[in-house]
Amino acid sequence: MSTIAPIEAVHAASGTRHDRRSALRTLLAAAGSNVLGHGAKASTARRTLTVAAYPAVDAIIAAAIPLWNKQRPDVEIRLLSRELRDHHTAMTTALSTAAGLPDVMALEVGFLGRFAQGTGLVDLRQAPYSIERHRDKLVRYAYEQARSPRGAIVAMPTDIGPGTLLYRHDLLTQAQLDDAALTRSWDAYVEAGKRIKAATGASLIAHARDIKDIAIRTGIAAGDGLFFGTGSRVLVNTPRFHRAFELARAVRRNKLDARANAWTSDWIEGFKRGRIATQMMGAWLAGHLNSWLAPDTRGRWRAAQLPGGTFAGWGGTHYALPRQANAANREVAWQFIEWMTLDRRMQLGAFKAQDAFPALLEAHDDPFFDEPIAFLGGQPARRLWRDAAKNITAVEVHKQDSFADEVINTELDKVLDRGKDIASALGDAERILRLRARR
Repeated sequence: MSTIAPIEAVHAASGTRHDRRSALRTLLAAAGSNVLGHGAKASTARRTLTVAAYPAVDAIIAAAIPLWNKQRPDVEIRLLSRELRDHHTAMTTALSTAAGLPDVMALEVGFLGRFAQGTGLVDLRQAPYSIERHRDKLVRYAYEQARSPRGAIVAMPTDIGPGTLLYRHDLLTQAQLDDAALTRSWDAYVEAGKRIKAATGASLIAHARDIKDIAIRTGIAAGDGLFFGTGSRVLVNTPRFHRAFELARAVRRNKLDARANAWTSDWIEGFKRGRIATQMMGAWLAGHLNSWLAPDTRGRWRAAQLPGGTFAGWGGTHYALPRQANAANREVAWQFIEWMTLDRRMQLGAFKAQDAFPALLEAHDDPFFDEPIAFLGGQPARRLWRDAAKNITAVEVHKQDSFADEVINTELDKVLDRGKDIASALGDAERILRLRARR
């Protein structure tokens, strides 16, 4: 993942620090001279539009700035970049104090619930935004994820992360397995891991926690969220979570995980050295493996749908308008958001250069989806991910989702490392979250 430094760096329209960013600029420049499509005319008074983002959304925006400048020379883009958590912490502070607010803020879907619960973001259903006229142009689950408990739509989706199972084809071949052995069911997935371990010595998965992360996304009832239901009803002491914990425990008991946390050196080395046979994550991980995590493993990986007929999103980006930001910039801020999210060429440019899977449905018919991916042995895996995006259902977001995730992971660690009973672990998590949900 590319980054832009330093924190709160102001990005000029010229220069580049990354080959992929250069590629993105080239792609966007090829979009032509009439990209904005808003009929806006430049005025002599130049003003500044402040956009706050995080990697690699910041790279996409930075690469788009030169083309924006051609269309709107009267509006300079000032891009503020922070690391993911620092960015969302800063945006939370800015909304609560009404100080240092950007005109446009990028929000990662994992943090969206926290922002959707309050009143700090503009309800985009209102005129002149009228976002609901664009609803059918966007991946439905991504659009609905930005809906607040009051029914407001507080952000516009720009990219999504269809969940996928990436697996080492060479290791499966050694174990005399095919991808159906991994995807038929969750139990089959664990059994396949035993055979892979015996035949190759490789772990099935980086961390037992990973199977929990996907399994809890299976069978969510309509109107419910991942951890909370209607009226902040806590959902963690349910068969869905019990099953996920049981699967994670089975992985650990059979020594099928590498005990490597995501984004650590052990995790990366596991991919480089063929010590990890599968990884469930957003489709964008294939691009990261290819570009910087494990490029020397090119051709050895393949992609499949998640086990057990599961379809789940993993990550994604939305753009929002802070309600107390400079009202004079509101119209052009919305124009910028529409341009980044509803222009097919802008969406495809970001997809091709930064693996930002388009939230815009119009972009999904591009021949790029049919192209073979060399890293995946020539597999046209984008078709697979497009199908997944169609089948993912919206999950309600809650302001305590991030906290709930931490609580669940803590209790799972107690199960895996200390032998705590699953029923006790989930009962304890439920009590903690009931107290927190009342806040």
